Amino acid sequence: MEAEGLLTRRRDPANRRVHLVELTDDGEAAFHRMRGAAQEFDRTLRAGIDADEIALLERLLDRMRANVAGPAGTPAEPTNPSTRD
Repeated sequence: MEAEGLLTRRRDPANRRVHLVELTDDGEAAFHRMRGAAQEFDRTLRAGIDADEIALLERLLDRMRANVAGPAGTPAEPTNPSTRD
């Protein structure tokens, strides 16, 4: 992305171990184009699905994520337990 002129990278003068990364004007423009495309795709995905169905899907996906995130096959707690059944 740096070679394509979308971002710049430089060392932090206060801490040479840190890189400061910033979008260029071209990078900002690309971000806004991609964000618009992502939002449009999200609207397409959610077409015909109501808010309750989306909430159910989010709860189920949280549970599935927790199932694979737990130590040694033990389901882990979801990051937002209030959404758990």
